[in-house]
Amino acid sequence: MKIEKIKYRLLDIVLRILLFSILWLILTNGDPSSWLIGAPAILFAVIASTRLVSPVPLIWSEVPGFIAFFLIRSLAAGADVAYRVLHPLMPIAPDLVTYPLRIPPGLPQVFMANTVSLMPGTLSADLNQNILKVHILDKEKNFMTELESVERRVARMFGVSLQHEGRKQ
Repeated sequence: MKIEKIKYRLLDIVLRILLFSILWLILTNGDPSSWLIGAPAILFAVIASTRLVSPVPLIWSEVPGFIAFFLIRSLAAGADVAYRVLHPLMPIAPDLVTYPLRIPPGLPQVFMANTVSLMPGTLSADLNQNILKVHILDKEKNFMTELESVERRVARMFGVSLQHEGRKQ
């Protein structure tokens, strides 16, 4: 059991190094001379992130589906926002809505809030005690179904159950 925990921890560190290295490559356009600063920065980021964010198991087989889901929803929502902005009457009905999260606290909730903020037409305004406040562009649209859909996908990717009125689904 202890060997499995060590393997899992090493895998987590390797994945963080890989993630931060990819981000560094993107930020520096792959400039080889940037690694003089990048290598120590990545090392510091890995150390800090392992201290601040404990490893969270992901269901890796769900990640490609989540990415596809996110891209499709983002493109559709982006087209909708563009239509509204370019329409002469600018048909928007903004609102700040409260969404009770069923996903467990911690990284899954933070990931959910950040995902909602990255989708056009929505912006996470506050995350506090299992309540996500979201600014939306059109209160007439079925935004709750969209938020529930994102939450289900995030829960599947993190391998967690959604809570429903105090009991598991």
